Amino acid sequence: MTSQPFDFLRANFEKRLALTPAESDTLNAEFKLRKLRKKQAIIQPGFIAQHRNFVAAGALRAYVIDHKGLDHTIQFAIEDWWITDYNSYVNQQPATMFVEALEDSTILQIDYHREQALKKSDHKFETLFRMMAEKAAAFQQRRVISSLTYSAEERYREFLEMYPSVVQRLPQYALASYLGMTTEFLSKIRNNRVKKKKLADS
Repeated sequence: MTSQPFDFLRANFEKRLALTPAESDTLNAEFKLRKLRKKQAIIQPGFIAQHRNFVAAGALRAYVIDHKGLDHTIQFAIEDWWITDYNSYVNQQPATMFVEALEDSTILQIDYHREQALKKSDHKFETLFRMMAEKAAAFQQRRVISSLTYSAEERYREFLEMYPSVVQRLPQYALASYLGMTTEFLSKIRNNRVKKKKLADS
């Protein structure tokens, strides 16, 4: 088994908190490597999310389906990002979201009960996972504010500025549902941006 995904995980942790080699080894030992095929789901509504997932390679998305059958993307995750149904995982209650691979992907998973044991075993591990939770909460707050106060075009521009390399990897339907618009409207925004750029360059 290649160590590269685990090296990537180690680097993700050490960006947040200085760890000794022994502490890094203890953390890494609790994660299991899993390969996913494109469109393979790892979480489905009605089943408890048992894992927190680190993306070592590939791309995933979390989404819900409303009563009209329309899907709404809640989160994306590419390399070096984390994903799960957090309400289900934290509270150990049935999930409301799907989490599936957008590409063939490699993830590292930690089991909920193993994470709890880690946090009880060492205050440093408790601090690390708390920092991760705080960052995720801050991101979700920014996203809610953006969805409430920005126009559709502004939301697209913000996403493009923050994640220019990610945009090219996402299916248009998934990006549109994340931004709260139809695929047709997203296509229109993109076409208008191309036209404006051509005019500016001419």
